[in-house]
Amino acid sequence: MAEVEPGLRRGAALFHGLADRNRLAIVRQLAGGERRVVDLTRALGLAQGTVSGHLACLRDCGLIVGRPEGRQMFYSLAHAELLDLLSAGEQLLALTGDAVELCPNYGSTGPDPSPTTHEEPAR
Repeated sequence: MAEVEPGLRRGAALFHGLADRNRLAIVRQLAGGERRVVDLTRALGLAQGTVSGHLACLRDCGLIVGRPEGRQMFYSLAHAELLDLLSAGEQLLALTGDAVELCPNYGSTGPDPSPTTHEEPAR
């Protein structure tokens, strides 16, 4: 197998880390400021274990950070540029119309693009 260019591998890992609607919902919540797991579970209607798993994935990818305060952890975006990336994605989606949504591989009728837990990228 040919060696994959490091930039392509890193880019694929970034988008894989974001390739889950729950992780995107968490990022959207964190765009408004720091949140605790309990805040995210209430806002998103997800189980604590699900939210914690997604937070771990986003943290492992370097997209969010946690700040301990007493027995609580407050999560926030690690880099404001993530919001620029998501904004560019929304603009691109507007330009493609329904094409992305109807994609047989990743659209709403295709398979879920990622599990709820963090997986190590293939090397």
